[in-house]
Amino acid sequence: MKRRVFTALLLASTAATAASMAASDTATDLRAVAEQAVRAQYGQAGSRVVIVPEKLNPHLRLAPCPQALQARLPSRQGATTRVAVSVICPGNGGWVIQVPVQMQVYRQVLVTVRPLARGDSIGLGDVHTEERDITHLAYGYVDSLDQLAGRSLARPLSSGSVLEPGQLNGREVVRAGDQVQLIAQLDGIEVRTAGLALDGGDTGARLRVRNTHSGLVVAGVVLGADEVKALP
Repeated sequence: MKRRVFTALLLASTAATAASMAASDTATDLRAVAEQAVRAQYGQAGSRVVIVPEKLNPHLRLAPCPQALQARLPSRQGATTRVAVSVICPGNGGWVIQVPVQMQVYRQVLVTVRPLARGDSIGLGDVHTEERDITHLAYGYVDSLDQLAGRSLARPLSSGSVLEPGQLNGREVVRAGDQVQLIAQLDGIEVRTAGLALDGGDTGARLRVRNTHSGLVVAGVVLGADEVKALP
């Protein structure tokens, strides 16, 4: 009798240990699949992804999956500190579970090296690159000087500021203070004279120009680099 009781307890203990190990293996597999999916989606060229470990429910029990686990991430607008990955056991009798993954995504972004004023254009000597966790840059970031070509600051920035798209004015092929060709057309006749742009703007933008010879300020529209057509 005692031997049968002992044997039953031993078998129960062995089964519990095996179930615990299976649950542990399942949790490990789930985390591995979820983390791999996160790295694949957010680990773009130039990015460094750091996964912050997060424990799953220790009481989690799932049926063994006969097929390879799959992962699906929600559509994203940008990097976030936490994402819920759907890990799927496909096929009949399969299951789906949400696995939370915390992460940090580091990327080289442009940071100001000196204070800049509103209206300043930004050149190579005004910024440098620093590695920052972009999951904390809610308003976006600028990572290339090409994104700054022809644009100016919409507001002043202090030294050490991460450049954000919302801090930049639209592209300006003509800037305030530029010497431009002021073009007037009447009855098919075109007259050109020197002018000074008082505002900035891209092609098609309206701005004010001072006629260098007469001193008159006229309204014009930007035709292209250094060319403004006087409006009637």
